[in-house]
Amino acid sequence: MNVIAFDDPVIRQDLLPFTYTRPVAAIRVGILTIIEKWGKLFGQPLSFHTQDYLSEKFPLVTTSENLFINGAVCPDENLFNAVCELKKGDSLVKGNVIIAVCSHKSAWDYASSNKKEYTSAITVVDQVWKIFQHNGAQIRSDFELITRGRKSAPITDPFTRAYSPENIFIEEGVVIQAAILNASTGPIYIGKNVQIQEGAIIRGPFSVGDESIINMGAKMRSDTTIGPSCKVGGEISNAVMFGYSSKVHDGFLGSSVIGEWCNMGADTNTSNLKNNYDSVKLWNYTKGGFQNTGLTFCGLMMGDHSKCGINTMFNTGTVAGVGANIFGDGYPRNFIPSFAWGGAAGFTTFQINKVYETAAKAMERRSSTLTEMDKKILKNIFEETTTERVWEKK
Repeated sequence: MNVIAFDDPVIRQDLLPFTYTRPVAAIRVGILTIIEKWGKLFGQPLSFHTQDYLSEKFPLVTTSENLFINGAVCPDENLFNAVCELKKGDSLVKGNVIIAVCSHKSAWDYASSNKKEYTSAITVVDQVWKIFQHNGAQIRSDFELITRGRKSAPITDPFTRAYSPENIFIEEGVVIQAAILNASTGPIYIGKNVQIQEGAIIRGPFSVGDESIINMGAKMRSDTTIGPSCKVGGEISNAVMFGYSSKVHDGFLGSSVIGEWCNMGADTNTSNLKNNYDSVKLWNYTKGGFQNTGLTFCGLMMGDHSKCGINTMFNTGTVAGVGANIFGDGYPRNFIPSFAWGGAAGFTTFQINKVYETAAKAMERRSSTLTEMDKKILKNIFEETTTERVWEKK
């Protein structure tokens, strides 16, 4: 059976700015991206049914029989088994959420399908804050999925202290020196060739991806995911960094989601709690305004290729789009449009050719290349987000 992860158009819009640069299923929550979770269960890679401008980088593969999976739905074994029972022409739903459609067509033909109601609970990442909200539970789930039947590499450093070592899994090539790993509150997963430097303190549930570095004295709190090829330090709590991003220095990042190829300057701090303990409102691209999350804790949502200078202060519930460059004193506004250049004093436009130059340099530092395909995606986003940059109309 050929399996495809599709973007629900309503959910995709609600997950901006992260879905400007990736399909919904390419979002990381827990240890894995959503599409990687399904791929592990199916034992085969999935392709994407996504926006046209993303399809060159995230191609669609179809056959005579296709199983379409909602890219926002995180699987568990019960749900996986229910999906596998679908026959051609069937669909699986939970209320108004389309979970899966089995079809001979190259699009997810839901309207004419035989609809079956799924009765158990599901985890749907349909708002940006749900990425960090579900992260702890997804680390636990992914940890079981990834490590089942496998043996962890040992901790060989005599000065590293591990609590509940049976809940710690270490891949090959990891270097840990004089760190504290506390897995009594949840599992800790450490990817290949990770460096955990002296004095780092990690509390599970926690995940760090391949080739990442956790700096000296870092404090990694529960429910946090650091994706592959990241460099992190300071204090991070209940946050997700998708990958290839840096928060090297001291400063607090909490209840937040950071995309790929982002960089946070020294002593950058995010507020994730209002002084009056009120629920946090967050910019929603579908609404074109602020939406009440109902959450007491909610920090920063930062899209791919965005960066901030030293001592940047982000207020509770801030959204920064793609390719923004934020700096200066004071608190920048709670919604920072894509390709904005500036801060509290005001913004101009980070022109696309300059964005290419910065992105190429950042990617070179991770031995990666900004391709023409990447440039096309960024150019499309730049044009699509013109109306966000209200100063251009003056």
